[in-house]
Amino acid sequence: MIPPSGMSRLQTFPHEMLREIYEQPDAIRRTLALYLADDQLKPEVESLLATWPNSAGEILIAASGSSRHSGLAGEILLEDLCGLAVDVEYASEYSCRGGKDPKDMRHPSVLVLSQSGETSDTLAALYEARRRGQRTLAITNVSSSTMAGVADVSMPLAAGVERAIPATKSFTCQLTVLYLLALYEGVRLRRIDSAELASYIKQLQALPNLIQAQLAGWRQTMAALAGKYSSAATFLYLGRGIHYAIAREGALKLKEASYVHAEGYPSGELKHGPNALVSDRTPLVVLATVDQDLSASVLRYEKTLQLLSDMRAQGAKVIAIANHGDTQAKGLAGDCIYVDPVSEYLLPIQEVIPLQLFAYFMALEHGVDVDRPRNLAKAVVEK
Repeated sequence: MIPPSGMSRLQTFPHEMLREIYEQPDAIRRTLALYLADDQLKPEVESLLATWPNSAGEILIAASGSSRHSGLAGEILLEDLCGLAVDVEYASEYSCRGGKDPKDMRHPSVLVLSQSGETSDTLAALYEARRRGQRTLAITNVSSSTMAGVADVSMPLAAGVERAIPATKSFTCQLTVLYLLALYEGVRLRRIDSAELASYIKQLQALPNLIQAQLAGWRQTMAALAGKYSSAATFLYLGRGIHYAIAREGALKLKEASYVHAEGYPSGELKHGPNALVSDRTPLVVLATVDQDLSASVLRYEKTLQLLSDMRAQGAKVIAIANHGDTQAKGLAGDCIYVDPVSEYLLPIQEVIPLQLFAYFMALEHGVDVDRPRNLAKAVVEK
């Protein structure tokens, strides 16, 4: 997948974004190696993270752009697996809020997420958290970044250099590290026992190979769908629970890579206003995956099938992402993209990748320089 040493990066892939999408299995493997050894959580990381938590079990996540979307997924992970109370803020808003007396405010531990570790809004949020005396944790792709140095604890990614402006491999590595953080916290809080931990780690370690085996098929399918839907004026991306974060991320990728408008919504909110937009030129992208071993996931899936049925009756154009072998979703959606069935909390790492590829091929359809979209920069710095 990765060009041999000495070969130009672009001799194998026509764009950096596509190359970085294909690098995700290896990026995830490298990131896992930072935190796992001999199929176990590394004790030195466990000791480091033990200094970070808030005694009341409260966490505030501050981030921007794609990193905020990974934070939304992290909120679900830390609440569902660890029983923690988590809020997610836009970093640009967090640093501008506060009462007259910070002593009157809650004091959660603060987690900041940034690909570069230099995003100015997120860095401002980190400094504000430090000013308030809150414990801080930074997840960045650059271990020598300002955020990694300023925060009390750093959890680096090993995604490698990401040259395309639209985040791809850094996003899936953020999801991976947030999953690992939830495992460390779950063990510390005795919410995850040894048998559950072994199962979670086994599934996580198998994920890169699953992704690698599906990339070629996703690439072919999403290229065809981009051609089919290239004339659409806007897209509505829909997901429930942890998958809402992926709906948001899929919509953002489409906007920044191809200049095609898109919005991400919780699936249940479609009929509370946005459905007025649905037309021949406004297709839906619906996340319809399921973990059959988790009752909450099955309930979410059943509600999603009902939505697909309603949209079919309405005449909407629908692209669904579903599990391999799912005949129900296939029968209700105009087009279906398949991912391997895995646990509820690992599905997002898989299902976002076809959405990244869709954004890439939509950019090609619209003649956009996908690696360098207009008006965007890799690290956003306030002027």
